[in-house]
Amino acid sequence: MTGLIRSAAGQAAVTEIVMATVLVASGLVSGPALAQDVPPANSPTGSAASAADDYPPPEEAQAAPDIAPIPITTIATGGKLPLDNVAQSVTVLTSDDLERIGGADFTRALALIPGVTWTRDGAQGTDTQVHMRGSEASDVLVTIDGVRMNDVAGMSGGYDFGTLTMAGIERIDVLRGSNSLIWGGGAIGGVIALTTPETKGVLASIETGSRDNVAENLAVGLKKDRYALAFNIGYVANDDIPAPRIEGSGGFHQWHLAGRGRYTLTDTLSFVATARYADGKQSGNGFPLPLELSGDAAAALETEQFSGRAGAHFEKGGVALDAGYALATTRRVYVAQNEPGDVTAIWLGRSERVDLTGSVKLPAGFLANFGADDEWTGYSGSYDSEHRARIDSGHLLLGWYGPVATLAAGLRVDDHSQFGSHDSFSANGSLKLLEGVRLRGSYADGFKAPTLYQLWSAYGNAGLAPETAESYDAGVEYSGDDGRVRLTASVYRRDSRNLIAFVGCAGVTTSVCSDRPNGTFANVGVARADGVELEATLVPTSKLRIAALYSYDHATDRTPGAVNRGKLLARRPQDAVTASIDWTSPFKGVVLGLDTRVQTASWDDAANTVRLGPSELTTLRASLPFGRFIDFYGRIENLFNDHTPTVAGYGAVGRGVFAGIRVRY
Repeated sequence: MTGLIRSAAGQAAVTEIVMATVLVASGLVSGPALAQDVPPANSPTGSAASAADDYPPPEEAQAAPDIAPIPITTIATGGKLPLDNVAQSVTVLTSDDLERIGGADFTRALALIPGVTWTRDGAQGTDTQVHMRGSEASDVLVTIDGVRMNDVAGMSGGYDFGTLTMAGIERIDVLRGSNSLIWGGGAIGGVIALTTPETKGVLASIETGSRDNVAENLAVGLKKDRYALAFNIGYVANDDIPAPRIEGSGGFHQWHLAGRGRYTLTDTLSFVATARYADGKQSGNGFPLPLELSGDAAAALETEQFSGRAGAHFEKGGVALDAGYALATTRRVYVAQNEPGDVTAIWLGRSERVDLTGSVKLPAGFLANFGADDEWTGYSGSYDSEHRARIDSGHLLLGWYGPVATLAAGLRVDDHSQFGSHDSFSANGSLKLLEGVRLRGSYADGFKAPTLYQLWSAYGNAGLAPETAESYDAGVEYSGDDGRVRLTASVYRRDSRNLIAFVGCAGVTTSVCSDRPNGTFANVGVARADGVELEATLVPTSKLRIAALYSYDHATDRTPGAVNRGKLLARRPQDAVTASIDWTSPFKGVVLGLDTRVQTASWDDAANTVRLGPSELTTLRASLPFGRFIDFYGRIENLFNDHTPTVAGYGAVGRGVFAGIRVRY
C-alpha cells in the first residue's frame, strides 16, 4: 500500500525537496536571530520596525535574572511590539516552555494556551482540529515561518494539527480573537504562528516509550553577526494504536526537514529564506476518508507538506520594508482497503503569495504599519478538476504609542476573484492605570473566503459570500515589579455570520439546489461565543514556578429559524483548566514537573443529543542535567489512564511512559 502512495506522490515530493534546497541556499535570511526576547519571523511578511525600538531591551526590563524577559511579538500589528504593550489577547510559548513540557505531541503545547480546545480521532497523528474561543476549527489561521499552512484543497480550508509535531518548532505565538486587518482571510477565531529554530551548534535528541514511540531530532547551525545557516531533521513514529471503529490497530510515522538562513549585505539591507518539508503517514480506519469512499474500512493517509519563503528586509532611520515570496503545498493521498480492491483518492492544494509590508515612524509618537499582497490558490483532486482563485489585499494601521497609553486603528481591503471586495476594520488601545496594572481592549473584524472546494467541487456553490465575524475583547493585566507575579483576566464576544454549511437538496429543485441534487454549500449559519479567560504565573523563588489558566467559553448556534438555535456548538467544552508546577530540587539539579488539564463535558452533535464526558489528563515530568551538554528526561502521560474520547465512536490513548536524552554542543 505504501508503494501505491509513493507512486502517486513521489515525483512531486522530489520536486518540493529540490525547491526547499534552492530556497535555503539562494536567499539567506534577514533580520535578527530569533530568541525568546527577539521577534520571530512569523509575521505576515517578517519583521518590520515599530514602536518597540523605543523601549529598552527586554533583559533590562526584568530585574530578576531568573525571570524570563518580556517577549517581543509581531502577531498583533505585523511589527515588533513588546508583549506587555499589545492590546489584544496574545500568548507566547518560547523554546524554554516547549522544552519543559517535552515530547512530540503538539496538543500538550495547546493545553498551555487559554481559550483553546481540540478534538482528535484517537492518538497523535490522527485528524486533530483546534477550536479557539469556540470558533470553527477552519477559522483558525496557522503559519510556519510566516507561510500560511491552511489546506486550500480541504473542504473547509482548515489545518490538521495531527500532521504537526513539536519537533523542529522553537516558538509559538498565538493571537486569540479575530484579526483580519493584519492577517487577512481565515483569521476569525485567531492565529497560531509557529517558528522554526535558528540553531547555533548542534542539538540532538532521541526519545522512546509506550506504544513503540520514537522521536528523533537533529539540529545543526552556524550563527554569526552577519549571517546564519541552520538545518533541522527529525522523525516521529508510534504504532499499535487501537482503532475503536474496526478491529486491529494503526500508527503514525512522520519525518521532516527544515532549513533557514540569513545574510546581512549592508547595515540597511539583508535577505531571508526558510523552507520546511514534512511527510507523514497515518494508518487505521477510514476516518477522515469520506464513508462513500472507504465504507469505514481500514485505510492509510499520507500527507505531504512543503512551505518556504524568500525575501528581503530594508531598514533605515524610521522606515522599514519587507518584501517576499511564499509557497505552500499540501498533498493528501488516501488508500482505503475495500472490496474488490483498494480505493485511492488524491487531493493537492497550492498557494503562492507575494507581499510588501513596512512601517514608518511619524512625529509625536505615531507609527504607521502598512502592507499589500497578492495570493494565488489552486486545488485539484481525484474527483475534481483544477480550480484557482486570486485575492489582492492592502491594509493600513495607524497607531500612537505613549508611555501611559496606546491607541491604534486601521482598515484592510481584500479583492477576491470570485466574490469581489471586502473591508475589515480594527481598533485597539491600552491604558496604564497604576504601576504594573494595565487595561486593554480591542475590536476587530474577521473574514474567511469560501474554499475552492465549497465554490467549485461537485457540491460547490459559486455564489457563496465570505464568512464574517465581529470580535470584542477586553482585559486587565498585573505584573509585579520584579516579574515574579503575573495575572491576567480577559472577557470576549464574537459574533459570526454567513457561516458556510452543507445543505441537503433531496426533493428540492429551487434556489441553490437547482443543479445540485446531492446537496451543496450555502451561507446559512450564525453563531455567538462569549467567554472569560484567567491566567496566573507565580515564581516565588528561582527554583519554583507555578502557572494556571482557566477558560470559560459559551458558544451557541444563533441561526434564525434553525432547529438547533440556542444549542451549544458541537465538541466545545465550556470549561477548561490547566495547571503546571516546576521545581528544581537540590539534588544534582533534578527538575520535577506536573501538568494537569481538566475540561467539562461537551456535545458531539449540533442537536446536543450525544454527550462527551468530562476528561482529565495529568503528566509527571522529570529531567536530570549532566553538565552543560547532556540532559536525561522522562514523562508519565495520562497518569490516571483517562480514556474519554473527544469524538464519539473513537477512543483516546491511555497511560504512557517515555524517556529520552538531549545533547547540545
